[in-house]
Amino acid sequence: MAVLLLALAGDAFAHAVAEGDKGYIQEISGVHLIPFMYLGAKHMATGYDHILFLLGVIFFLYRMKDIALYVTLFAIGHSTTMLLGVYFNIGINSYLIDAIIGLSVVYKALDNIGAFQRWFGFQPDTKVATLVFGLFHGFGLSSKILDYSISPDGLVPNLLAFNAGVEIGQLLALGAVLIAMSYWRRTPSFWRHAYTANVAMMCAGFVLIGMQLTGYFVS
Repeated sequence: MAVLLLALAGDAFAHAVAEGDKGYIQEISGVHLIPFMYLGAKHMATGYDHILFLLGVIFFLYRMKDIALYVTLFAIGHSTTMLLGVYFNIGINSYLIDAIIGLSVVYKALDNIGAFQRWFGFQPDTKVATLVFGLFHGFGLSSKILDYSISPDGLVPNLLAFNAGVEIGQLLALGAVLIAMSYWRRTPSFWRHAYTANVAMMCAGFVLIGMQLTGYFVS
């Protein structure tokens, strides 16, 4: 589990839209709902930093209504800033926003191991944190789209289609995570390795932060 999380973090640095998709986005104009929905789903399903955060969010959630609540808060957050960020052309340096996304992974791992209660004697509101970090994840998505100069012709419906695809990709990724977690939770090793898995997730977040900040200062 630990090795897998660190490997995923290594891929997370290149979770932007692929070069072939970039060329497609730059060349087309008008309304293209299905292609943009596909691109949104593909982006989210391969965005390992987003998936790591979701893994942290649902790590100790067992009831579906709790999982649905937190995933909805995350979706509201990233959908809001993704749509508004692109529509109003609000660009944030991709290295900085990806570093904050890495910080969200670190935060959730620390929260899962009870670090805030032990270190500071208080528990942050996990629902508010999920929503707030969702907003930053959305700016990560919008920054990638803005990099590819999407045509203003058909912008709103294409963005809505992209966002719908993102939600589909998120549900697919979450479904795979939940299936894996449900099997793992039935084994005695879950509680033995839960702490280690969250420490590995935290390390992956720190790696992401370090590489993005390095890219920011070098660029």
